[in-house]
Amino acid sequence: MSKAAKTDLASASAVALPASYEAALSELESLVGALESGQMPLDQLLSGYQRGAVLLAFCRDKLKAVENQIQVLDSGQLKSWGSA
Repeated sequence: MSKAAKTDLASASAVALPASYEAALSELESLVGALESGQMPLDQLLSGYQRGAVLLAFCRDKLKAVENQIQVLDSGQLKSWGSA
């Protein structure tokens, strides 16, 4: 694959980021189901895998940002959900 083609694939995956964590997770779950079905052609499998990697990174970044905000709010000490 040429350098230009790789750049086009990367930019196409990065451009269409979801609006929210929930939207990304929903799309990722649908994509995983389609990938696991075994019914996708090879070229679609590759682009689906690449899109899944972008969505996974997006979700991880969102979760990390929320975790960081919670740590700030709790003065750096994470608290269990069960404690008041």
